[in-house]
Amino acid sequence: MVFSSLVFLFAYLPITLIIYYVVPRQGRNIFLFLINLVFYGWGEPKLVFLMLFNILFNFAGGYLVDKYRHDQKKKKLFLILTCILDIGILAVFKYTGMVADTLNMLPFLNIPDLEISLPIGISFYTFQTMSYVIDVYRDDAPVSKNFINFGTYVALFPQLIAGPIVRYRDVAYQLVHRRETIEQFNRGVMLFMVGLGKKVLIANPMGTLTTSMFSNTDPNGVIGTWVGMIAYAFQIYFDFSGYSDMACGLGNMLGFEFLKNFNYPYISKSITDFWRRWHISLSTWFKEYVYIPLGGNRKGAKRQIINLLIVWGLTGLWHGAAYNFILWGLYYGVLLILEKFVYGRFLQKLPSFVQHIYTLIVVVLGWGLFYFTDMSQLGEFFVNLVNFGNGLCGEQALTLILSYLPLLLVAAVACTPIAKKLYLKVKDKKYIWIAQTAFCVIVLLISTASLVNQSYNPFLYFRF
Repeated sequence: MVFSSLVFLFAYLPITLIIYYVVPRQGRNIFLFLINLVFYGWGEPKLVFLMLFNILFNFAGGYLVDKYRHDQKKKKLFLILTCILDIGILAVFKYTGMVADTLNMLPFLNIPDLEISLPIGISFYTFQTMSYVIDVYRDDAPVSKNFINFGTYVALFPQLIAGPIVRYRDVAYQLVHRRETIEQFNRGVMLFMVGLGKKVLIANPMGTLTTSMFSNTDPNGVIGTWVGMIAYAFQIYFDFSGYSDMACGLGNMLGFEFLKNFNYPYISKSITDFWRRWHISLSTWFKEYVYIPLGGNRKGAKRQIINLLIVWGLTGLWHGAAYNFILWGLYYGVLLILEKFVYGRFLQKLPSFVQHIYTLIVVVLGWGLFYFTDMSQLGEFFVNLVNFGNGLCGEQALTLILSYLPLLLVAAVACTPIAKKLYLKVKDKKYIWIAQTAFCVIVLLISTASLVNQSYNPFLYFRF
């Protein structure tokens, strides 16, 4: 992974950008389409054929839906067939093992282990192509009549493997008419470096701390267990928002504008507010393509509650083929229902810091559900959060906390908009470009050194 990251930073990316700007404008999408396939097939070339198949049948699906837009039955038929094929392929690769394990709980079944490797990013690009065909059906997006342009949209390497989920209607015009500018490119470089710093300098060390803490939770004590899960909360935020920043920055370098995927979720004052700020593209997708079609809040409170539980159960399942993810999704579904119908108004009357503390505690507990796929380990984790019989803080846990304390404090500040507000105050100063250049160089150098020295460098959302 280290080698791949460094190769991407110092070989693949600069070569891609140079060729992209040398190629005549009318050939840039062709180049992007081909280089996207090279990027995706880097680790496992055979998966390129799966992606090409996905691109082909969704392109055909959109074309047929548009062709028969005045024949409601055929139009709907082609939409349903395309969506079934999309969901079917995703289900086979992602959930076959889970289904087999569940069926094997029955005493008379003994289904052999089915090890099907999960194609990187399949959940993201499947949702993108589904949204395209649905939007064409609804007349919310223009049909693509150029296979290369559509393939470029689906396989665009900046956001291909871990989002954000980019809807075709948001980039349809850009695919054909974008005009790259120096200002946009510079903004992209800056955003990419911010994301790189989040990922390499904060998320990776927080991941190391989390792994060390949860190799065995019993000796940690109550404080150690809580700090371990707080470290994981930092890791998953800076990992995923860092990747999203890098994706948006790379998009800017190529002339694209992607919608923001995170908006400082850890400053939220309710769970409702949290999900308006966290993984915005996924929340928007489920709202527009599942919740509203189910009836949303238009058919009474009971139906709305059922719709929310369905949406959040599916949201959890989207994240992984394990029951803890479904529990995690339903956990948030129940909390959102309670905020909507039970204590939401009371919560709004409380002091801001109380609302904030409530949200942070609930979110950290939720990350426990997300982290532990083993139900027995999950149970032990929740017990150890309040089990003072294990002590307040174990000796090893205390040593780890003290050694990581400066970075924990940096992470706590970095997940707020403080740095952004300071930057906005000085961004129009005459010589600010010097500070920006220095920032980018320093982040690149330190991140490179860290990548060389770190053995731990996963992108958590690659597996989703």
